[in-house]
Amino acid sequence: MKIKFSFEKENIIRTVIAAILAGVLCFQTGLPVYVLPVFVALYFGIKSMEIELNPKLSALWAVLLVGGSSIFTAYHVQYLLLDAELRAKISDEKMFLNVLCCLVVFLVVQAVTNNVGLGCMISHILLMLLAGVNYFVYLFRGNEFIFSDLKSIQTGLSVAGNYEFVLDDRAGYVILLSALYVALLRKVHMTFEKRLWMTAVCISLAVLGCVYVGEKSTFIVTETWEQKGSYRNGYVLNFVLSIRDCFIAEPEGYSEEEIAALEEQYAAQDGVQMEDTLAGVGEPEKKPTIIVVMSESYADLSVVGDFSTNQEVTPFYDSLTENTMKGYALSSVFGAKTPNSEWEFMTGNTMAFLPGGSVVYQQYITDQPTSIVSNLKNEGYTCVAMHPYYDTGWSRNTVYPNLGFDEMYFLDDFDQTKLMREYVTDQELYESIIERYESRPANEDLFIMSISMQNHGGYTEKYANFQEEVRMLGLNYPDVNQYLSLVHESDKALEYLITYFQNVDEPVEIVFFGDHQPSLSSSFYPYLNGKGLSGLTTDELQALYTVPFFIWTNYETSEETVDITSLNFLSSLALERSGLPLPAYNRFLLDLMEEIPAINSRGYYSKSAGRFVHLEDAQGKESEWMKQYEMLQYNNMFDKRGQSELFFPYLKEEQP
Repeated sequence: MKIKFSFEKENIIRTVIAAILAGVLCFQTGLPVYVLPVFVALYFGIKSMEIELNPKLSALWAVLLVGGSSIFTAYHVQYLLLDAELRAKISDEKMFLNVLCCLVVFLVVQAVTNNVGLGCMISHILLMLLAGVNYFVYLFRGNEFIFSDLKSIQTGLSVAGNYEFVLDDRAGYVILLSALYVALLRKVHMTFEKRLWMTAVCISLAVLGCVYVGEKSTFIVTETWEQKGSYRNGYVLNFVLSIRDCFIAEPEGYSEEEIAALEEQYAAQDGVQMEDTLAGVGEPEKKPTIIVVMSESYADLSVVGDFSTNQEVTPFYDSLTENTMKGYALSSVFGAKTPNSEWEFMTGNTMAFLPGGSVVYQQYITDQPTSIVSNLKNEGYTCVAMHPYYDTGWSRNTVYPNLGFDEMYFLDDFDQTKLMREYVTDQELYESIIERYESRPANEDLFIMSISMQNHGGYTEKYANFQEEVRMLGLNYPDVNQYLSLVHESDKALEYLITYFQNVDEPVEIVFFGDHQPSLSSSFYPYLNGKGLSGLTTDELQALYTVPFFIWTNYETSEETVDITSLNFLSSLALERSGLPLPAYNRFLLDLMEEIPAINSRGYYSKSAGRFVHLEDAQGKESEWMKQYEMLQYNNMFDKRGQSELFFPYLKEEQP
């Protein structure tokens, strides 16, 4: 390799232009004063440099440039997106997979361009642009950019003008270093005369890289909450995993004929009001107002193990029996990913048939999802969503309109002086529900889907606006005490909500359930179950995914205890208990529940075995029901051309 310098007037002009642009960048990002002259000196030196590589060693130079560039780019991406503390969290194994993902991109571009310098430059720019998109997407919505977001890119661009694009100092360094790197690569001109040979080698290596990454990441889940994708998996790998998760294979035996057979079976009942299957379930004289409360992190930790407290945690919830169906339901998530519980409840679908770690709202939601929302709108209901937090959280601002909600209320619509710790209280949410109920027009049929925030993790900080009333006896876990005290406050607010609707004349049904159990100190769980969070049997594991629920009415219905069900069945139970006509899919789900009482991402409850088992271990009639369920869900979510109009109608056209 030979390097020599040639100082030309043209390079001075280019350096001046680069200096002006770099100066503006340094000012905007607050970089130290010395950065600009150092950049200008290096840029001028690189522009004045001439590099001559020995053509006999072209293969070696290609390996060094492509390999080195992959490493540089992978670490450059991480530096842009994460601070030093978060960057340190990623393991060496995950970082190596990120480098391999970058290497695959470099190899493919090299095969296309047949120019090492040009290929490295294009690859670096493409990957840094991807990281840049994620940088701003996270800044705007608090979640990382993944592959499925591409389908909503038009919506994103349409609102981009409402946001302020701000760069921090790390972004400034990244842009300046990338400019120097690209300038250096432009000095490297190396092509291969035997292009076919070079292309074959690059593509072969790229395929091997893909296979290796695929094999090593089989059990790595896509992370979609905040910056977990970047510091747990590395951003490039996490984006690749999100591509993998977009391809959902057809269930074994899936066909139009199988769906048609199920349609024929349930079409016979279509339009016919099902007879009550629960003894004593009454039907109100008019359609009831239906209110759903999905309570953030609301759980009964005693299902995991026994412990004692200085006072009852949920005395009102425990006392609720009259006109109430009550029990426990399986959630598919633990400690996080609330929208999956929300989605399971509203659609009747299950996370059991989707990749672990996925979030439907960000990866699989369609623009016409059939749910309790669309079903109730077809019955003439006004559908209202309430969530006292940011509308961009988990993409609800785009998902809720597609679900069919007529009205949506987010953080700015609530009294933000009524906080407990940092979140709007359950009491404020319930007061807003009551206010909307009282302001309804005459004869309005009303459905309210509400998601609380009061009990959101974490639970270690102390707050002047929150006094902890509940504590464990015999043990001191500050986060557990705070959590139990929060649930105790939720119980007080719940009593207020139920008491109000006990005294109204119109029929009202309230569905209440927790979205998932909280994530507490890991040292607390060995005390509860004797093992902790690992090495658990399937039954012990499912205890961590169990949450309380009830369906209460202010009119006469039977008192019923449900030992175990799952969130995907709750909306069907609510519709059945309300006396409203049941759509075909909900009838199927209730039939399914008779055979398989509960199912979630970790398995299902087998009546024949008398315990929880994994989905792949299903046998006999249970296996057949599971296959039918998976086929219908696939038809609903992924078979756009063959989607069943019987099972998955969207919104009926309004009559003129």
